[in-house]
Amino acid sequence: MAEPIETANEPELSLLIVDDDEPWLNRLARAMESRGYAVTCASSVAEGVKLGKSVKPNYAVIDMRLEDGNGLDVVESLRDVSPDARVIMLTGYGNIATAVEAVKRGAVDYLAKPADADEIHAALMAQGGKAAPPDNPMSADRVRWEHIQRVFELCDRNVSETARRLNMHRRTLQRILAKRAPR
Repeated sequence: MAEPIETANEPELSLLIVDDDEPWLNRLARAMESRGYAVTCASSVAEGVKLGKSVKPNYAVIDMRLEDGNGLDVVESLRDVSPDARVIMLTGYGNIATAVEAVKRGAVDYLAKPADADEIHAALMAQGGKAAPPDNPMSADRVRWEHIQRVFELCDRNVSETARRLNMHRRTLQRILAKRAPR
């Protein structure tokens, strides 16, 4: 990949991107290279862990769900070899619980896909302080739906067990699960 643009006061912008969506990964890599990053790409947890140990990047953008596991494993591994790296988690399955877990394991931010290169760059370069409020926060219906989906996944997609844990009638839960996610 391209050499980073470096100035005397600016550290090298080495970036590890881990995502199993090849077209998106390639587009993001090109966009981040044009912003001066030295980009290394991986498409699996195993490859991300291996490259993280060898490259020791200053920045990382990691997808939450990968074909061979969970991106949080890459975050933990990266924290061990490069504790000062700024790690951003990306996911198409955003919910509060996974965002909290990502931050606990060492991510500095959590973005929902599709995040564009400008958002990712801004998150990587953010220096402490409070994050700006989202332009379009999740609605209460969406937060409820996300919670139900998380419990459903934790119960191994067992409707009866999920309904019992949520103190909800099974048929009501089935109707909710059959609908699309609210905006």
